[in-house]
Amino acid sequence: MKKNDDSARSAGVTRRAAISAVAAGGLAASVGSSVADESSDKDKALDADAIAQSEWLAGIELTEDQRAAAARSVGRMQRKQKQLREIGVGYDTLPCLRFDPEIGDKSAAIRSLSRPDHLRPVSITVQNADVTTGEYSFLSIRELGQLLRGGKVTAVQLAEHCIASLKENNGILKCVVNYTEDLAMQQAKRADAELANGKDRGPLHGIPWGAKDLIAVEGYPTTWGAPQFEDQMLPETSTVANRLADAGAVLVAKLSLGALAMGDKWFGGMTRNPWNPHEGSSGSSAGPGSAVAAGLVPFAIGSETLGSIVSPSRRCGVTGLRPTFGRVSRSGCMALTWSMDKMGPMARSIDDCGIVFNAIHGADPGDPTAVSRWFDWPVKPDFSQLRIGKVEGSKVSAEDAVTLSTLEELGATVVPVSLPGKFPEWAISLMLDVEAGTIFHDLVAEQNDEGLNSWPGTFRTAHFVSAVDFLHASRLRTKLMEAMATVFEEVDLYVGGGDLGICNLTGHPTVVFPARMSDTDHPQPRCSTMTGKLYDEATLLAVARLVEGRVNLLGNTPTLP
Repeated sequence: MKKNDDSARSAGVTRRAAISAVAAGGLAASVGSSVADESSDKDKALDADAIAQSEWLAGIELTEDQRAAAARSVGRMQRKQKQLREIGVGYDTLPCLRFDPEIGDKSAAIRSLSRPDHLRPVSITVQNADVTTGEYSFLSIRELGQLLRGGKVTAVQLAEHCIASLKENNGILKCVVNYTEDLAMQQAKRADAELANGKDRGPLHGIPWGAKDLIAVEGYPTTWGAPQFEDQMLPETSTVANRLADAGAVLVAKLSLGALAMGDKWFGGMTRNPWNPHEGSSGSSAGPGSAVAAGLVPFAIGSETLGSIVSPSRRCGVTGLRPTFGRVSRSGCMALTWSMDKMGPMARSIDDCGIVFNAIHGADPGDPTAVSRWFDWPVKPDFSQLRIGKVEGSKVSAEDAVTLSTLEELGATVVPVSLPGKFPEWAISLMLDVEAGTIFHDLVAEQNDEGLNSWPGTFRTAHFVSAVDFLHASRLRTKLMEAMATVFEEVDLYVGGGDLGICNLTGHPTVVFPARMSDTDHPQPRCSTMTGKLYDEATLLAVARLVEGRVNLLGNTPTLP
């Protein structure tokens, strides 16, 4: 018998029959001959031929007797499936399983509870920010804070400036889904009043920001970039938004994301790269990357499952931190995959990312995967105690070459390191497809899939992955995590390496930052990447900040038409 997609389709295998075959693979063997005695399933349409036609999917071959028995047992399984699907669950309902990146690195938790020996506290000072009124767009968080505390600008004025800048440029960039003007004015007035009364919440006090529109904020739509949810009003505010509000930050807009966190196309159009508006900003944190690069907000919060902070940061030439899985609570944020989603800051400098991350990390009862681990900012690395890896067997980009040479100039020890190549990370990532297909099953069942980019095909295909193969991928993921733990026995961090698939599966943190200006028709900052140990964002940011200071690209800004 031929066992391939074409023969299965030509035989008229339905989605239900294919799923049934997967269930039969494990079920028939376990119930044995007793199944043949059951007669309660005669009303089911499935027969031995349907099972035979679907064996290609299950990856097994059955005898004729086994097929007949499987058809009956699958009938019972179908009734169980029907019972399950008749009970609806909300998009925010978690499964009773959770991913733990420490499985592969048993020492991670203990190691990350206190400051590493190679880091020392340091202070960062800024020159007096003496600017003409309105010239706030490309100032750092510390510079804006200096102006606020010096009485040269108010939080209300900064919020109004950002909202006006977003409105002025959104026609080109398409980076805003909804403005949060009423909330912004409430938060900004509170910030001004508190400063006037001597209450200072810290470096984010009065600083405007933008939220990727999968972050819920009560009173405003949370659209997930998808037309199906354009009017969705969630009765909650996410933990990350609440923590920023507690730090005094002022939310000015909900920023675009590709539909259901894929790419840069959403129901409002394609979000653009400010350095080259002819191209998209990449995704799915498309709006955060675009708005930050254009100087429309000082920082934004994005999310990543498989490149959604790293990719738009690189496309738009901004700094992005994809933290360790579990570092930042996802409570109140759209789930794409429970075991891979991560929230992180996008800004124009390493220092700004460090300030924001310091405000949002930590355990949260609303997200059982969120943990509290040591982090402080700013800190400075002692290169005499660090080993930095150059990945062997991977092409070194021009940006990563700049970072490596700069680190050597700064006195760092650079050593060769190899990433695990035994485990097929892109095959293991079928777990992403299955989790996403489960979360958005209703859209598939109702054929409500217009405007979702390439997701519909992925969601439908996910329904044909067996539980056996999903769990096998999960076990290989554990082995990949263990292999990455051995990498970090050799180095403290490494540069480049093309590790996007690997580290989104293992949960390791990555920082992306501009390292050189391109010499193309549309010159713009090009980004380097560095990846570090679980929970060691402080070392990553500290090392990257020194490289950032040496390459000195922060003064470059895009010019929009």
